[in-house]
Amino acid sequence: MQTRVAITTGGGDAPGLNAVIRAIVKTGINRFNMEFIGIEDGFEGLINTRRIVKLNRDSVRGILPKGGTILGTTNRGNPFEYEITSPDGEIRTADLSDRCMENFEALELEALIAIGGDGTMHIAQRFYEKGMPVIGVPKTIDNDLQATDVSFGFNTAVTVATEAIDRLHTTAESHRRTMVLEVMGRDAGWIALEAGIAGGADLILIPEIPYNLEDALRFIKRRYARGSNFSIAVVAEAAENQPFEGNVVQRRRKSDSPGTWFASMVQEQLNVEVRHMILGHLQRGGSPTCIDRMLGTRFGVRAAELVAEKKFGRMVALDGINVHDVPIGDAIGKQKFVNPDGQLVRTAESLGIYCGRPLS
Repeated sequence: MQTRVAITTGGGDAPGLNAVIRAIVKTGINRFNMEFIGIEDGFEGLINTRRIVKLNRDSVRGILPKGGTILGTTNRGNPFEYEITSPDGEIRTADLSDRCMENFEALELEALIAIGGDGTMHIAQRFYEKGMPVIGVPKTIDNDLQATDVSFGFNTAVTVATEAIDRLHTTAESHRRTMVLEVMGRDAGWIALEAGIAGGADLILIPEIPYNLEDALRFIKRRYARGSNFSIAVVAEAAENQPFEGNVVQRRRKSDSPGTWFASMVQEQLNVEVRHMILGHLQRGGSPTCIDRMLGTRFGVRAAELVAEKKFGRMVALDGINVHDVPIGDAIGKQKFVNPDGQLVRTAESLGIYCGRPLS
């Protein structure tokens, strides 16, 4: 008899999701005689089972280089805290997890493979604790999941950001401008730091190292004085400035993004021409890099193997160069941050890049 397995993708989209789906389906069919269905739009499909699609060799053909996810995804729809709007417009939350368990049984499923980030893994763990046989696959462009060295989608995001820095260099130099590029990363600075180093940025501002605005401005001013007629600053979306310890305190208005605020301060206080760019969802879209295709494929193969081995409550992960598996519980609630004194930051500072601390 065939093992009937469901696949769902939740949270923000990331390049490489389709590579994972493809690898799971092909491995499951080729090696383990599995049958697959796709649950559309995260766990919404377990709440409303009309959002179910059959997955086979034909449905995953040609999706390896495609960005996004053929199953759709959402940042909302937590079955344990599902938002319901009453006829009078009032919004309340309800626990619909029992309905999901019932639908899981009605669909005659023997396993669920949940592909997603921290939020999706939290939900997957709760379903596992309720008795659902679940396997997790980590996904985030932010690279902030603790239990895996790297998550797929990250390399593509860094590559897109690096290409943006390359393009900003030529226009910055031509117009003698300071360019401020704001990148994603949620609460961590991995994208900003790696793209900034790879792209040859002059300043990299990350949340792990709060910066002093006066120091940052002094650094840019010194570059101009030394004959560098432009500067490139890469700012993580959660980067924060330290209040200046003097008579004047410059605080970022919460209505401004970190990059917008920093760009305005540079232009206002140094009287130089500044351009600001928020890279935004360009980092999520488009075709995954070969690295993310490979990592997503390897994760997908291991996920199918875990189902065959009945090792539920586990999440695939990368440890060095090897794909292995860890308890889902080890991956949730623990973000992975850049080490301020680690090798990556030391590399940047050795190159003369300002990362929030005065350079000698």
